[in-house]
Amino acid sequence: MSITPETILIIILSIVVISFVFDQVLDFINLKAQRTDIPDEVASFYDRDKYIKSLVYLKEQTYFSFLSGGFSFLLSIAMLYFGGFGWLDSLLRPEIMHPIPLALAFFGVLMLASDIVTIPFQWYGTFVLEEKYGFNKTTIKTFIADKLKGYLLGALTGGTLLSVLIYMVQLIGPNFWIWFSLIAAAFILFVNMFYTSLILPLFNKLTPLPDGELKSAIENFAAKINFPITNIFVIDGSKRSNKANAFFSGIGKKKKIVLYDTLITNHTTDELVAILAHEVGHFKKKHILWSYFFSVVQITFTLFVLSRMVFNEELSLALGGSQQAIHLNLLAFGILFSPISGVTGIFMNMFSRKNEFEADAYARETFSGKALTEALKKLSVDNLSNLYPHPWYVFFHYSHPPLLKRLEALR
Repeated sequence: MSITPETILIIILSIVVISFVFDQVLDFINLKAQRTDIPDEVASFYDRDKYIKSLVYLKEQTYFSFLSGGFSFLLSIAMLYFGGFGWLDSLLRPEIMHPIPLALAFFGVLMLASDIVTIPFQWYGTFVLEEKYGFNKTTIKTFIADKLKGYLLGALTGGTLLSVLIYMVQLIGPNFWIWFSLIAAAFILFVNMFYTSLILPLFNKLTPLPDGELKSAIENFAAKINFPITNIFVIDGSKRSNKANAFFSGIGKKKKIVLYDTLITNHTTDELVAILAHEVGHFKKKHILWSYFFSVVQITFTLFVLSRMVFNEELSLALGGSQQAIHLNLLAFGILFSPISGVTGIFMNMFSRKNEFEADAYARETFSGKALTEALKKLSVDNLSNLYPHPWYVFFHYSHPPLLKRLEALR
């Protein structure tokens, strides 16, 4: 016995409502978990005035999240309840007969409209909230350019993948998931290998780390651990924000280490080498390969479940459609599958937090735990990080362990 479209819509609405309420509760208890007192250990590196500033920053971020999240939630509920997605399909269908261009137009309109109506929130977050706390360096020109580049990149990559997916669904039928999983795996591998070479330069300028004390220190560390580091780049992160970061990208000879210019400005040579040692630890412990493997498994499982639902006409009718449409089914599936993807996301976060502890330990063993400790403290203070997140908030949302847990492990 098949489930009626009305029942499916009730399930979809319930998932959206429960997910929204759950996220708001997590944000609320995380906000209430903050401490105004500073233990001596924390006071030794976190000035009390700046710590209080971090609490106010978190409070304003949370309230802003309530507002922006609430707006998106009400918009989604209205579109679902009043059949807005089916209405858009009926509007486009007479003009576009072929399913692939129809799906591209459908998702293109949705994504563009969704982004446009939330621009006021994006603008406030960047030019008011982040500006207020001294983080924002984005100019209006950069903001607009990022938007246009994002639209173009999304259209090229997302549009191509969506076209291939729908083509394979029509050509192969329910077994499309096997072949598209291979395409997805190849795409993820390609992005991992060439992200810093092809995609990142569209938005930021990457320059090789110049000769000097830092480069010499890095080369000495690399020689010590027998790890060839030839691709070290500095990214102009300061063109958008004062916040600092570093990351490892690529596999094999395509691997690159990228340091934010703000990171180099605010840290000593030993601290920077310790941060780099942490990133090398991810490579040495095979975290990048394992993350890739789990991502492929996750996508393959998702596509397998999708193959059991993509031809279900009731899904399209539940969203207000008048007939089966692959793009409507994809949208309905994305919502129905979200509880499962949420659970897999929790496990991926647990795996990521374990990896961070291991990378910290590697940096301590091969270079200096003290230098990494000082670097982590500075990063936390400079970014006004939350020192006392609620354990449940960490469990569901954090891909990195909280600072105090990392410091404890390093000791």
